[in-house]
Amino acid sequence: MQKLKNKINQNINLDILKRLNFIYRSIISEDKTLEYSKKINKLINIYKDTEPKILTNDYWSENTILLIIYADSISRGLSGKTLKDFGKFYEQYLKKFINSIHFLPFFPSSGDGGFSVKNHHDVDKAYGTWKDIQSLSKKANIMTDLVLNHSSSKGYWYKNFLEDKDPGKNYFYVVDKNYDCSKVVRPRDHDLLTEIELQNKKNFLWCTFSHDQIDLNFKNPDVLLEFINLILKLSSYGIKIFRLDAVAFIWKQPGTTCLNLSQTHEIIKLLRDIVDQLNKNLIIVTETNLPKQENLSYFGKNDEAHWIYNFSLPPLIVNTFLFEDSGALTKWSMKMPPAQLGNAYLNFIASHDGIGMRPAEGVLSDKEIKKMLERLKKNGSKFSMRKLSNNEEKVYEANISLFNALQFTDSDLKGKFALKRFIAAHCIILAIEGVPAIYFNSLFATKNDEETFASTGVKRNLNRYKWDYSTLVNLIKTNNTIERNCYEIFKKLISIRKIQPAFHPNATQFTLNLDKNIFAVWRQSRDRKQSIFALTNVSSKTIELNTNKINLIDDEKWFDLLCQETKITDDQYIKLMPFQSLWITNLKV
Repeated sequence: MQKLKNKINQNINLDILKRLNFIYRSIISEDKTLEYSKKINKLINIYKDTEPKILTNDYWSENTILLIIYADSISRGLSGKTLKDFGKFYEQYLKKFINSIHFLPFFPSSGDGGFSVKNHHDVDKAYGTWKDIQSLSKKANIMTDLVLNHSSSKGYWYKNFLEDKDPGKNYFYVVDKNYDCSKVVRPRDHDLLTEIELQNKKNFLWCTFSHDQIDLNFKNPDVLLEFINLILKLSSYGIKIFRLDAVAFIWKQPGTTCLNLSQTHEIIKLLRDIVDQLNKNLIIVTETNLPKQENLSYFGKNDEAHWIYNFSLPPLIVNTFLFEDSGALTKWSMKMPPAQLGNAYLNFIASHDGIGMRPAEGVLSDKEIKKMLERLKKNGSKFSMRKLSNNEEKVYEANISLFNALQFTDSDLKGKFALKRFIAAHCIILAIEGVPAIYFNSLFATKNDEETFASTGVKRNLNRYKWDYSTLVNLIKTNNTIERNCYEIFKKLISIRKIQPAFHPNATQFTLNLDKNIFAVWRQSRDRKQSIFALTNVSSKTIELNTNKINLIDDEKWFDLLCQETKITDDQYIKLMPFQSLWITNLKV
């Protein structure tokens, strides 16, 4: 390494060189490593924001609310205009209370809801153009997907791969029949490898998620360079937040799980180093649908992801409300470490995918998971499976809209409390430590898309309903529709939440163990001026609670943010109606 350092000029970033050397030390020469370091440095200098900025850890605040949406989740039926259609809807109905938007993959794709990307450098013409993305980035913080692990079998790179030309040559992960896959952890139930003939020789392509999604070969540094270039290019279009899709799977090594390997973590550290150098306050988010400790590892030492998804929340919260017992959620929350400054949890219950079951492992017992899956099946869920090492199958995710998932319970077979239960679940993610993320369809209590599932057979389509613009607008303008009621409640809740300093993603949190029917946390603003006791009744019963259990300070005035005329004092009995939430605070903002 010293010999290499002697060759380095002052324009080379030593941190980047160090990362590359760790990743590729047994694959390419030191001279090649230096060459790639120079290429990366050159790209950074091209895209770096030259205007001096004061950069802090405050990239996010209590005002940061993320919306998860497809580029065509709402449209007026005009091809190539869906991004414009959403922009119009956002301006009129969402802008006042939502400031960040996660557009799921808007690139040309051959399937999997956009995650089989054919060309990472284009916007699908059905949605619009880069100008549409740039226009939206001036109104909100835009988050996009970097689909790192794989690329489409019908895509530009794969076509070039088969023809042995650039870009695409050696871009896909090829193994022979002797490759040791015995310990590989699988997220799906199809055959991992698909046979291919290359240069008149039989080989196998690695397909983690489907045979249309061929895994990329990150052992070829050109693949990494492609994604670095893509991040830099997308940042020039105004994109601020980068979601690293399925990143835990990107590095393979024979005889290992091929999951969470050290090279994977080092690649994320490299990407973090690069975005930090751009002076644009960019955010890296890792999407790792894994059990708790594996997921937490992607914070690194505050040198990997800025945000990680709180993947245990969906199954835990659904289980809490289906069986009216906050015990498991409370226990889990009490053991969660606070995120450091510069890191944050991304809290969600619903997304474009189903309800992941792997993050429930070790948090809920097998018996509890089985019971929840039985109830979800009654509520209309289908299930996607994953293959275990012994070739047995296990549920990977429940495919169901969140409203359907919570619509009926064993004690509420007619769904009397369906909307209240649904809203109460969201009150929890709006109150706890982290950045809240709301799925577009959740804003309107959208049910399973049975029609699209019936016509496609794709289970995940149950939770990916596409709205006609006029239909949705009419529904939220019409009194007493569930869509209007749900939207108006969300608007009120988020508008209150986003101005409370105690709800900053990094504000202090303590979980309170009050009652199995109540989930409760105490939040305190970073300046210690505001406290909020956020309580949610997770049951269909009216609960009485003495406020001496939450230690209200005597010489301060307390009231409920959600019903501000309600004053609350210490040693007072308060009633929580079925699925009611209280945000008790000492400070009006």
